Amino acid sequence: MAETDETPSPATTPSPSPAYIHPRREPFEHGLLPIPKLIFTDGTQTLGPIKDKLLSLSSESTYRVNPESIAESLQISPDQAQLLLETIACVLHSVSDPLVTAKPSEIGSVGVNVFDLVVFLYIQSYKRLLPKGHKDSAAVADVWPSTSAFDGFLSALSPLQLARSNSRRNMPSQSDEEAHQLSYLQKHLGNILSLLLESVEGDGEESLVLSAEKFEHLDFIFYFGEKGSEKIPLSQNAPFFANSDPNMPAVPVPAAQLHDWLLQNIASTLEHITERASAKENGPMSAPDQDVPMADISASTVKNSSSPRGPNFIEGISKTSYVRKPNDLKGSSVKVVNCHESVLYILAPLTYATVYGCSDATIVLGAVGKAVRVEHCERVHVIAAAKRICIANCRECVFFLGVNQAPLLVGDNHKLQILECPTCLMVFIRLLHTILFILNWRST
Repeated sequence: MAETDETPSPATTPSPSPAYIHPRREPFEHGLLPIPKLIFTDGTQTLGPIKDKLLSLSSESTYRVNPESIAESLQISPDQAQLLLETIACVLHSVSDPLVTAKPSEIGSVGVNVFDLVVFLYIQSYKRLLPKGHKDSAAVADVWPSTSAFDGFLSALSPLQLARSNSRRNMPSQSDEEAHQLSYLQKHLGNILSLLLESVEGDGEESLVLSAEKFEHLDFIFYFGEKGSEKIPLSQNAPFFANSDPNMPAVPVPAAQLHDWLLQNIASTLEHITERASAKENGPMSAPDQDVPMADISASTVKNSSSPRGPNFIEGISKTSYVRKPNDLKGSSVKVVNCHESVLYILAPLTYATVYGCSDATIVLGAVGKAVRVEHCERVHVIAAAKRICIANCRECVFFLGVNQAPLLVGDNHKLQILECPTCLMVFIRLLHTILFILNWRST
């Protein structure tokens, strides 16, 4: 018998899916601070000299600065400098950075790397993607907190008005938000790179280079990956520094070359997002949401979506109870959006959680390792154990919190009640007994 060649032909060999560049959502969703002195609208004209001053005050070996040096350089209060450090610790890309692993009492003494700090400061000028204004904006403004630069895309309507309108279909999608963030980074990429450059001997652009060490700070705002794959740090996917000998420092690369490579990858991702949106629009029309009788609703029939690359979305829950356990969620972040008159139990360990546009609901969040953001909610009870929480543009809400840092209140909030431990602990124990009863009842 003749031997057969078992090597698959090129035509049958599956080609790997291309890896696209993406913006890290965490700095944009949990890292924007309402401190005017942190927002630089003139590019690097002001931020450049501030970086130089920070470097002069930093330790020579680690380039780290403490809150006192930050307050002096940025002309902000010590409390604001401490808040800035705590925020960076919650959105920093490197899990091994001393700031991320530091205890709350150690954050000030550990400090932050100057180059991580200046990248963080630069993106404070980012403005969130907003929808078209409500047709009756005057009436909305009369009864609902006014919008601001720190509002999200639901701010034109109160949660109840949103539930009663069809505007949900016109809200920016997850892809829209990603494209908006990428377009911002595309526009400002040159300025961001200039904050990380080093000068060497040479003529013109050849004298401006970026070392592998400085390039890694771009992991703060970029990563590679696609649906079904793990996130790949930007520095591990760049051909200039990939597979370099760890015992021999990689040769710095001309900044212009890195700039062009990043722009090409960003353009490729934006084109990919446009193609996906076009295919979705030209595909079969999805049926409109149908009203479901309460008796027919269970934890397995609610609107829940997730991907390894993005957060879990829990959306549109109405007039029911809802439980998510660890094996029900993929990834480490969750977004609860547009839920009304319901009780939701998210009983899974998380890194980030966002509650947005909900009303008349009780939402229980299990342990959240880094940050919770509750925004544009009305008459919502939130029970959460987290490292920190940000509350923005909410009204008549009650928070039972076990947090390491003081809650951050942003925007225009009205009639909030914030109860911290031990009151929160007693409420949480009672709720756990209720949850166990519900789970046992469903299992029988």
